[in-house]
Amino acid sequence: MSKGPGLFADIGKKAKDLLTRDYNTDQKFIISTYSASGVALTSTALKKGGVHAADVTSQYKYKNAVFDFKVDTDSTILTTVTFTEILPSTKAIASFKVPDNSSGKLEVQYFHDHATVTAAAALKQNPLIDITATLGTPVISFGAEAGYDTSSKTFTKYNAGISVTKPDACASIILGDKGDSIKASYLHHLDESKRSAAVGEVYRKFSTNENTITVGGLYAIDHTTTVKAKLNNNGKLGALLQHEVVPKSLVTVSSEIDTKALDKHPRFGLSLVLKP
Repeated sequence: MSKGPGLFADIGKKAKDLLTRDYNTDQKFIISTYSASGVALTSTALKKGGVHAADVTSQYKYKNAVFDFKVDTDSTILTTVTFTEILPSTKAIASFKVPDNSSGKLEVQYFHDHATVTAAAALKQNPLIDITATLGTPVISFGAEAGYDTSSKTFTKYNAGISVTKPDACASIILGDKGDSIKASYLHHLDESKRSAAVGEVYRKFSTNENTITVGGLYAIDHTTTVKAKLNNNGKLGALLQHEVVPKSLVTVSSEIDTKALDKHPRFGLSLVLKP
C-alpha cells in the first residue's frame, strides 16, 4: 500500500481515540489464543447493566486474504473477508451476517501516494452507497464523504474534513451532519515515545446552538501503567487506569462522574484483556 493521506475515517481519529478508547462503565473480559496453524481465537464476555452478552471471533490469514468469523449469543454469524493487492494498491472487504440475508456489504479501497478513494455498497436491491475521497499527503489532507440511498434517491450524509499531522501533534476540523455541525480537535504528544499527550476538542451543533468542549490527557506512569482523564463543559468527568499485567495483557479500571450532580453515584467499569 502507498504512503498517502490515509482514509477519510482517519481524520481526527487520534484525538477521538484518546478521548473515547478504553473508557467504559461495563464489565468486559477478553481472552485470545493462537493455534499452530495460524488461527486466532478471541472470546469476549460483556456485562452491561443487567444484560449479559458474549461472542467468539476467529481469524485466519492465507496469502493476501484474511477471514474473520464472529458468533454471538443472539445466534448471529458475521463473516468478513479482506483481500489486499488483488489489484495494485487496492483492498476489498466483503461482509455478511447470517441469518440476515440483506446484510451483505462490499467495500473497495484504493490507495495512492496523493489520494485515497473508497466505495461501499450493500449487496441488495436499491442499496445504500457510501463514497469517500481524501487528497493530500501524510502531513496534510483534505477529505469528503457522501452516502446515497438509491431507494429514496436522497443523500443520507455528506461531510468534509481537513487534517494536519506532525511528528508531535495533529489537528483536524470536520464539517459533519450535512453541514449542521463542526468539530475541531488538537492533540499534542508530550514525549518522544508518544505515551503522554494532551488533547482538546470543540464541537458545535448549529441547529441547536449546542457547544461541547472536551479536554483530556494521557500520562505514562511507567512502561506498564498509564492513566487517562477527560472533562467536558457539561461536567462529565472520566478517568481510567490501565496496567499491563504481562506483555499484551491489560487490566483497565475506569470511572465516570457528573460533577454537576454529585448526589448521583459514579459509574465504574472493568476490563480484562488476556493475550499470549
